[in-house]
Amino acid sequence: MESLTVKLGDRSYPIRIGFELFESLLESTHLNRDRRSGRKCAIAVDAGVLEHHQPMLDEAFEEIPRWIMPVGERSKSLKTAEDLLQFLATQGMDRSSFLIAIGGGVLGDLAGFCASIYLRGIEFYQIPTTLLSMVDSSVGGKTGVNLPAGKNLAGAFQQPLGVSAWLPFLRTLSIREFSAGMAEVIKYGLLADEDLFHLLEKSGTITADSPVLENLVARCCQIKADIVADDEREQASEGGRALLNLGHTFGHAIEAIAGYGEYLHGEAVAIGLLMAVRYSEETGILSKGNFERVKKLIITNGLPDQLRSPLDTESLLTAMARDKKVREGKLRLIVLESIGTSRVVEAADSFLLRELWHEFGAQG
Repeated sequence: MESLTVKLGDRSYPIRIGFELFESLLESTHLNRDRRSGRKCAIAVDAGVLEHHQPMLDEAFEEIPRWIMPVGERSKSLKTAEDLLQFLATQGMDRSSFLIAIGGGVLGDLAGFCASIYLRGIEFYQIPTTLLSMVDSSVGGKTGVNLPAGKNLAGAFQQPLGVSAWLPFLRTLSIREFSAGMAEVIKYGLLADEDLFHLLEKSGTITADSPVLENLVARCCQIKADIVADDEREQASEGGRALLNLGHTFGHAIEAIAGYGEYLHGEAVAIGLLMAVRYSEETGILSKGNFERVKKLIITNGLPDQLRSPLDTESLLTAMARDKKVREGKLRLIVLESIGTSRVVEAADSFLLRELWHEFGAQG
Protein backbone atom coordinates (compact mmCIF):
# COMPACT_ATOMS: atom_id res chain seq x y z
CA MET A 1 0.00 0.00 0.00
CA GLU A 2 1.21 3.50 -0.85
CA SER A 3 0.77 6.18 1.80
CA LEU A 4 1.05 9.93 1.20
CA THR A 5 0.13 13.10 3.07
CA VAL A 6 -1.25 16.38 1.82
CA LYS A 7 0.60 18.77 4.13
CA LEU A 8 -1.68 21.62 5.17
CA GLY A 9 -0.82 22.12 8.84
CA ASP A 10 -3.65 21.09 11.14
CA ARG A 11 -5.75 20.29 8.06
CA SER A 12 -3.27 17.77 6.68
CA TYR A 13 -4.78 14.48 5.57
CA PRO A 14 -3.67 11.04 4.37
CA ILE A 15 -3.99 9.46 0.95
CA ARG A 16 -3.93 5.66 0.91
CA ILE A 17 -3.58 3.76 -2.36
CA GLY A 18 -3.60 0.00 -2.70
CA PHE A 19 -5.04 -3.36 -3.71
CA GLU A 20 -5.48 -4.81 -0.21
CA LEU A 21 -8.82 -5.49 1.45
CA PHE A 22 -11.22 -2.57 1.21
CA GLU A 23 -11.76 -2.48 4.98
CA SER A 24 -8.00 -2.31 5.58
CA LEU A 25 -7.76 0.73 3.34
CA LEU A 26 -10.58 2.45 5.22
CA GLU A 27 -8.89 1.73 8.55
CA SER A 28 -5.69 3.38 7.33
CA THR A 29 -7.45 6.72 6.76
CA HIS A 30 -9.18 6.66 10.18
CA LEU A 31 -12.58 6.56 8.51
CA ASN A 32 -13.76 3.64 10.59
CA ARG A 33 -12.52 5.33 13.77
CA ASP A 34 -14.67 8.38 13.00
CA ARG A 35 -17.66 6.16 12.26
CA ARG A 36 -17.28 4.46 15.64
CA SER A 37 -16.98 7.78 17.48
CA GLY A 38 -20.73 8.29 17.43
CA ARG A 39 -20.67 11.07 14.85
CA LYS A 40 -23.55 10.80 12.42
CA CYS A 41 -22.54 10.17 8.82
CA ALA A 42 -24.11 9.62 5.41
CA ILE A 43 -22.94 8.27 2.08
CA ALA A 44 -23.18 9.85 -1.36
CA VAL A 45 -22.52 7.17 -3.99
CA ASP A 46 -22.56 7.01 -7.77
CA ALA A 47 -25.26 4.68 -9.13
CA GLY A 48 -22.73 2.99 -11.42
CA VAL A 49 -20.46 2.16 -8.48
CA LEU A 50 -23.39 0.72 -6.55
CA GLU A 51 -24.31 -1.47 -9.52
CA HIS A 52 -20.90 -3.18 -9.48
CA HIS A 53 -20.02 -3.12 -5.78
CA GLN A 54 -23.24 -3.07 -3.75
CA PRO A 55 -22.60 -6.23 -1.65
CA MET A 56 -19.18 -4.96 -0.54
CA LEU A 57 -20.47 -1.46 0.18
CA ASP A 58 -23.49 -2.84 2.07
CA GLU A 59 -21.12 -4.80 4.29
CA ALA A 60 -18.60 -2.00 4.77
CA PHE A 61 -21.20 0.70 5.45
CA GLU A 62 -24.04 -1.19 7.08
CA GLU A 63 -27.04 0.89 8.18
CA ILE A 64 -25.54 4.22 7.04
CA PRO A 65 -28.02 6.45 5.15
CA ARG A 66 -27.23 6.45 1.45
CA TRP A 67 -27.94 8.98 -1.30
CA ILE A 68 -27.48 7.74 -4.87
CA MET A 69 -26.40 10.05 -7.69
CA PRO A 70 -27.44 9.32 -11.30
CA VAL A 71 -24.49 8.46 -13.53
CA GLY A 72 -22.96 11.14 -15.74
CA GLU A 73 -21.61 14.67 -16.03
CA ARG A 74 -25.14 16.11 -16.22
CA SER A 75 -25.54 15.26 -12.53
CA LYS A 76 -22.88 17.82 -11.68
CA SER A 77 -25.47 20.58 -11.36
CA LEU A 78 -27.07 22.87 -8.82
CA LYS A 79 -30.28 20.86 -9.09
CA THR A 80 -28.53 17.63 -8.10
CA ALA A 81 -26.67 19.50 -5.34
CA GLU A 82 -30.03 20.66 -3.98
CA ASP A 83 -31.23 17.04 -3.92
CA LEU A 84 -28.19 15.95 -1.89
CA LEU A 85 -28.47 18.91 0.50
CA GLN A 86 -32.13 18.09 1.09
CA PHE A 87 -31.17 14.47 1.81
CA LEU A 88 -28.59 15.59 4.39
CA ALA A 89 -31.21 17.77 6.07
CA THR A 90 -33.84 15.02 6.19
CA GLN A 91 -31.28 12.68 7.78
CA GLY A 92 -30.74 15.17 10.59
CA MET A 93 -27.07 15.72 9.80
CA ASP A 94 -25.57 18.36 12.13
CA ARG A 95 -22.28 20.26 12.18
CA SER A 96 -20.46 17.35 13.81
CA SER A 97 -21.61 14.96 11.05
CA PHE A 98 -19.56 13.97 8.02
CA LEU A 99 -20.23 12.80 4.50
CA ILE A 100 -18.55 9.89 2.68
CA ALA A 101 -18.21 10.40 -1.10
CA ILE A 102 -17.92 7.17 -3.11
CA GLY A 103 -17.58 7.67 -6.85
CA GLY A 104 -15.70 9.37 -9.64
CA GLY A 105 -14.89 13.00 -10.22
CA VAL A 106 -18.48 14.14 -10.72
CA LEU A 107 -19.67 12.56 -7.46
CA GLY A 108 -16.61 13.69 -5.51
CA ASP A 109 -16.84 17.29 -6.71
CA LEU A 110 -20.58 17.44 -6.08
CA ALA A 111 -20.44 15.83 -2.63
CA GLY A 112 -17.50 17.99 -1.58
CA PHE A 113 -19.35 21.10 -2.72
CA CYS A 114 -22.43 20.12 -0.72
CA ALA A 115 -20.27 19.37 2.33
CA SER A 116 -18.72 22.85 2.02
CA ILE A 117 -22.08 24.66 2.12
CA TYR A 118 -24.33 22.42 4.24
CA LEU A 119 -24.66 24.18 7.63
CA ARG A 120 -21.78 26.36 6.33
CA GLY A 121 -19.50 23.36 6.18
CA ILE A 122 -19.26 19.77 7.39
CA GLU A 123 -16.38 17.33 6.97
CA PHE A 124 -16.17 14.65 4.31
CA TYR A 125 -14.09 11.71 3.07
CA GLN A 126 -13.18 10.88 -0.50
CA ILE A 127 -13.31 7.30 -1.77
CA PRO A 128 -12.54 7.73 -5.48
CA THR A 129 -13.60 4.93 -7.81
CA THR A 130 -12.28 6.06 -11.21
CA LEU A 131 -8.72 6.60 -12.39
CA LEU A 132 -9.39 10.28 -13.03
CA SER A 133 -10.68 10.85 -9.52
CA MET A 134 -7.88 8.82 -7.93
CA VAL A 135 -5.06 10.71 -9.60
CA ASP A 136 -6.62 14.16 -9.62
CA SER A 137 -10.03 15.32 -8.48
CA SER A 138 -10.20 13.59 -5.07
CA VAL A 139 -7.01 15.35 -3.92
CA GLY A 140 -6.68 19.04 -3.20
CA GLY A 141 -10.07 20.23 -1.99
CA LYS A 142 -11.49 21.80 -5.16
CA THR A 143 -15.21 21.12 -5.26
CA GLY A 144 -17.96 22.41 -7.50
CA VAL A 145 -20.73 22.03 -10.03
CA ASN A 146 -21.22 23.11 -13.62
CA LEU A 147 -23.41 25.96 -14.83
CA PRO A 148 -24.90 26.22 -18.33
CA ALA A 149 -22.34 28.98 -18.94
CA GLY A 150 -19.33 26.80 -18.14
CA LYS A 151 -17.54 24.06 -16.26
CA ASN A 152 -17.03 24.30 -12.49
CA LEU A 153 -18.17 27.92 -12.31
CA ALA A 154 -19.81 27.38 -8.89
CA GLY A 155 -17.63 25.84 -6.23
CA ALA A 156 -15.65 26.09 -3.03
CA PHE A 157 -12.43 24.87 -1.44
CA GLN A 158 -13.10 22.07 1.05
CA GLN A 159 -10.26 19.70 1.91
CA PRO A 160 -11.33 16.13 2.74
CA LEU A 161 -10.47 14.33 5.97
CA GLY A 162 -8.76 11.63 3.93
CA VAL A 163 -8.64 9.84 0.59
CA SER A 164 -8.83 6.06 0.17
CA ALA A 165 -8.05 4.88 -3.37
CA TRP A 166 -8.91 1.17 -3.63
CA LEU A 167 -7.44 0.16 -6.99
CA PRO A 168 -9.71 -2.88 -7.67
CA PHE A 169 -12.52 -0.37 -8.31
CA LEU A 170 -10.74 0.35 -11.60
CA ARG A 171 -11.30 -3.21 -12.89
CA THR A 172 -15.02 -2.54 -13.31
CA LEU A 173 -14.55 0.63 -15.36
CA SER A 174 -15.28 0.59 -19.07
CA ILE A 175 -12.26 0.89 -21.34
CA ARG A 176 -13.45 4.37 -22.30
CA GLU A 177 -13.75 5.51 -18.67
CA PHE A 178 -10.33 4.14 -17.76
CA SER A 179 -8.76 5.82 -20.80
CA ALA A 180 -10.33 9.12 -19.77
CA GLY A 181 -8.40 8.93 -16.51
CA MET A 182 -5.15 8.42 -18.39
CA ALA A 183 -5.46 11.97 -19.75
CA GLU A 184 -4.85 13.29 -16.25
CA VAL A 185 -1.92 10.91 -15.72
CA ILE A 186 -0.34 12.15 -18.97
CA LYS A 187 -1.01 15.71 -17.81
CA TYR A 188 1.11 15.22 -14.70
CA GLY A 189 4.02 13.91 -16.71
CA LEU A 190 3.81 16.88 -19.06
CA LEU A 191 3.54 19.60 -16.45
CA ALA A 192 5.89 18.41 -13.74
CA ASP A 193 7.62 15.04 -14.20
CA GLU A 194 9.65 14.13 -17.28
CA ASP A 195 10.52 10.73 -15.77
CA LEU A 196 6.81 9.95 -15.41
CA PHE A 197 6.26 10.90 -19.06
CA HIS A 198 9.12 8.61 -20.13
CA LEU A 199 7.67 5.77 -18.05
CA LEU A 200 4.34 6.20 -19.83
CA GLU A 201 6.08 6.13 -23.21
CA LYS A 202 7.84 2.87 -22.31
CA SER A 203 4.78 1.20 -20.77
CA GLY A 204 2.48 1.18 -23.78
CA THR A 205 -1.27 1.04 -23.16
CA ILE A 206 -2.00 1.25 -19.43
CA THR A 207 -4.82 -0.92 -18.06
CA ALA A 208 -6.32 -1.68 -14.64
CA ASP A 209 -3.97 -4.68 -14.42
CA SER A 210 -0.75 -2.91 -15.46
CA PRO A 211 2.12 -3.57 -13.01
CA VAL A 212 2.97 0.14 -12.95
CA LEU A 213 -0.55 1.30 -12.04
CA GLU A 214 -0.07 1.73 -8.29
CA ASN A 215 3.14 3.65 -8.90
CA LEU A 216 1.44 5.90 -11.48
CA VAL A 217 -1.46 6.74 -9.16
CA ALA A 218 0.88 7.44 -6.24
CA ARG A 219 3.19 9.61 -8.33
CA CYS A 220 0.34 11.74 -9.64
CA CYS A 221 -1.08 12.16 -6.13
CA GLN A 222 2.33 13.17 -4.79
CA ILE A 223 2.77 15.83 -7.48
CA LYS A 224 -0.65 17.26 -6.75
CA ALA A 225 -0.16 17.06 -2.97
CA ASP A 226 3.09 19.03 -3.24
CA ILE A 227 1.52 21.69 -5.46
CA VAL A 228 -1.55 22.03 -3.22
CA ALA A 229 0.61 22.33 -0.11
CA ASP A 230 2.42 25.29 -1.70
CA ASP A 231 -0.61 26.99 -3.25
CA GLU A 232 -3.83 25.63 -1.77
CA ARG A 233 -6.21 28.25 -3.20
CA GLU A 234 -4.50 28.97 -6.52
CA GLN A 235 -3.26 32.39 -5.42
CA ALA A 236 0.36 32.16 -6.60
CA SER A 237 1.17 34.89 -9.11
CA GLU A 238 3.35 32.52 -11.11
CA GLY A 239 2.74 28.81 -11.61
CA GLY A 240 1.49 27.09 -8.48
CA ARG A 241 -1.84 25.35 -8.55
CA ALA A 242 -2.82 26.96 -11.86
CA LEU A 243 -0.38 24.58 -13.59
CA LEU A 244 -2.74 21.70 -12.80
CA ASN A 245 -5.07 23.16 -15.42
CA LEU A 246 -2.78 22.29 -18.33
CA GLY A 247 -5.08 21.56 -21.27
CA HIS A 248 -8.20 22.29 -19.23
CA THR A 249 -9.08 25.71 -20.64
CA PHE A 250 -9.46 24.09 -24.06
CA GLY A 251 -11.04 20.94 -22.60
CA HIS A 252 -13.64 22.79 -20.53
CA ALA A 253 -14.67 24.77 -23.61
CA ILE A 254 -15.20 21.53 -25.53
CA GLU A 255 -17.37 20.10 -22.73
CA ALA A 256 -19.48 23.26 -22.45
CA ILE A 257 -20.11 23.72 -26.17
CA ALA A 258 -20.55 20.04 -27.07
CA GLY A 259 -22.94 19.62 -24.14
CA TYR A 260 -21.95 18.04 -20.83
CA GLY A 261 -21.67 14.29 -21.22
CA GLU A 262 -20.91 14.27 -24.96
CA TYR A 263 -17.21 14.01 -24.10
CA LEU A 264 -15.93 12.45 -20.91
CA HIS A 265 -13.87 15.00 -19.02
CA GLY A 266 -10.62 13.16 -19.72
CA GLU A 267 -11.44 12.92 -23.43
CA ALA A 268 -11.88 16.69 -23.66
CA VAL A 269 -8.71 17.22 -21.61
CA ALA A 270 -6.74 14.92 -23.95
CA ILE A 271 -7.61 17.17 -26.89
CA GLY A 272 -6.86 20.17 -24.70
CA LEU A 273 -3.41 18.81 -23.84
CA LEU A 274 -2.57 18.46 -27.52
CA MET A 275 -3.82 21.98 -28.17
CA ALA A 276 -1.70 23.33 -25.32
CA VAL A 277 1.38 21.55 -26.67
CA ARG A 278 0.71 22.86 -30.18
CA TYR A 279 0.19 26.39 -28.81
CA SER A 280 3.47 26.10 -26.89
CA GLU A 281 5.30 25.11 -30.07
CA GLU A 282 3.69 27.76 -32.27
CA THR A 283 4.60 30.53 -29.82
CA GLY A 284 8.23 29.35 -29.62
CA ILE A 285 8.01 28.44 -25.93
CA LEU A 286 8.46 24.71 -26.62
CA SER A 287 10.81 23.23 -29.19
CA LYS A 288 9.27 21.56 -32.22
CA GLY A 289 8.85 17.78 -32.26
CA ASN A 290 7.21 17.28 -28.88
CA PHE A 291 3.69 17.43 -30.26
CA GLU A 292 4.06 14.11 -32.10
CA ARG A 293 5.36 12.40 -28.95
CA VAL A 294 2.38 13.58 -26.94
CA LYS A 295 -0.06 12.69 -29.72
CA LYS A 296 1.33 9.15 -29.89
CA LEU A 297 0.91 8.72 -26.13
CA ILE A 298 -2.65 10.07 -26.27
CA ILE A 299 -3.62 7.68 -29.07
CA THR A 300 -1.85 4.70 -27.43
CA ASN A 301 -4.08 5.15 -24.40
CA GLY A 302 -7.30 5.23 -26.40
CA LEU A 303 -7.93 8.98 -26.21
CA PRO A 304 -9.13 11.32 -28.99
CA ASP A 305 -6.71 13.66 -30.75
CA GLN A 306 -9.40 15.64 -32.63
CA LEU A 307 -12.97 16.81 -32.11
CA ARG A 308 -15.36 13.99 -33.04
CA SER A 309 -17.58 16.42 -34.93
CA PRO A 310 -17.20 20.14 -35.69
CA LEU A 311 -18.00 22.70 -32.99
CA ASP A 312 -18.46 26.40 -33.57
CA THR A 313 -15.16 28.26 -33.24
CA GLU A 314 -16.63 31.50 -31.91
CA SER A 315 -18.63 29.63 -29.28
CA LEU A 316 -15.48 27.81 -28.15
CA LEU A 317 -13.55 31.09 -27.90
CA THR A 318 -16.40 32.63 -25.91
CA ALA A 319 -16.37 29.67 -23.52
CA MET A 320 -12.62 30.10 -23.04
CA ALA A 321 -13.17 33.77 -22.16
CA ARG A 322 -15.38 32.65 -19.24
CA ASP A 323 -12.67 30.35 -17.86
CA LYS A 324 -11.85 30.63 -14.15
CA LYS A 325 -8.23 31.45 -14.99
CA VAL A 326 -9.16 34.72 -16.71
CA ARG A 327 -7.68 37.64 -14.75
CA GLU A 328 -8.65 41.28 -15.38
CA GLY A 329 -10.21 40.23 -18.67
CA LYS A 330 -7.05 38.46 -19.87
CA LEU A 331 -7.07 34.76 -20.71
CA ARG A 332 -4.23 32.78 -19.18
CA LEU A 333 -3.02 29.47 -20.58
CA ILE A 334 -0.71 26.83 -19.19
CA VAL A 335 2.12 26.14 -21.63
CA LEU A 336 5.11 23.81 -21.76
CA GLU A 337 8.72 24.96 -21.78
CA SER A 338 9.78 21.32 -22.06
CA ILE A 339 8.34 17.92 -21.17
CA GLY A 340 8.03 18.14 -17.38
CA THR A 341 8.24 21.93 -17.12
CA SER A 342 5.27 24.28 -17.45
CA ARG A 343 4.28 27.87 -16.78
CA VAL A 344 1.41 30.34 -17.12
CA VAL A 345 1.23 32.90 -19.95
CA GLU A 346 -1.31 35.45 -21.12
CA ALA A 347 -2.89 34.37 -24.40
CA ALA A 348 -2.87 37.61 -26.38
CA ASP A 349 -3.08 36.24 -29.94
CA SER A 350 -6.75 35.50 -30.66
CA PHE A 351 -5.93 34.74 -34.31
CA LEU A 352 -3.61 31.92 -33.24
CA LEU A 353 -6.28 30.49 -30.92
CA ARG A 354 -8.83 30.57 -33.73
CA GLU A 355 -6.44 28.80 -36.09
CA LEU A 356 -5.66 26.28 -33.39
CA TRP A 357 -9.33 25.38 -32.99
CA HIS A 358 -9.63 24.95 -36.73
CA GLU A 359 -6.66 22.55 -36.73
CA PHE A 360 -8.45 20.37 -34.19
CA GLY A 361 -11.77 20.24 -36.01
CA ALA A 362 -13.74 23.37 -35.15
CA GLN A 363 -15.54 25.34 -37.85
CA GLY A 364 -16.75 28.88 -38.37
